[in-house]
Amino acid sequence: MNEEQKKALQSLKTCKGQIEGIIKMLEEGRYCIDVSNQIIAAQALLKKANILILKQHLHHCVKEAIKNDNGDEKIEEIINILEKVIQK
Repeated sequence: MNEEQKKALQSLKTCKGQIEGIIKMLEEGRYCIDVSNQIIAAQALLKKANILILKQHLHHCVKEAIKNDNGDEKIEEIINILEKVIQK
């Protein structure tokens, strides 16, 4: 596992803990704005993890595919995923 993957995994584990906390907050009937702020924080961690995974993909998978002269498919994958991210 490389450094980007380790950081992404840590972000996802932290996010998992936050989501469990959010569920508990809802079950306890906590203030809606507090719950919403925690949801925003969890979303930020998911975005961070996604960026780290895509960074790793570019540095390793795409770079390797381009070296082997078959990078067009990998580039299309990145374009497709960026379209999904941008549309949100």
